[in-house]
Amino acid sequence: MPSGPAYSTPVVPMGTGQQLLTGVVEESFIENILRFNKGKVGTFYFTYRGNTSWNAMVYQGRVETAGRDHIIISDPASGKRYLLLMANLDWVEFDDQINYPHTEITPAMQAALDTTD
Repeated sequence: MPSGPAYSTPVVPMGTGQQLLTGVVEESFIENILRFNKGKVGTFYFTYRGNTSWNAMVYQGRVETAGRDHIIISDPASGKRYLLLMANLDWVEFDDQINYPHTEITPAMQAALDTTD
């Protein structure tokens, strides 16, 4: 008897992106978006369920790096660094334009995608 879940569609692990019919890989996960904005100062909103003392926190800092489950930011004024868990991240605000790791879809690619509907 097989163990574990059975999936009828391919499962894509977090952070690996999705491969389109044309072979182009789309990777628009939060950690990738944050990496594309490395060096920018933002405001990071977090909530911590079950915590009665400080269930919500707001951090301001420069994006140092981001991984699948964490982000490291630094406060430009104090130099203090924070290692924060992505599981608690609600949203991020930047004062300037957000760099986004999107792939340009050509008309030929769009036509190929439209034929699969």
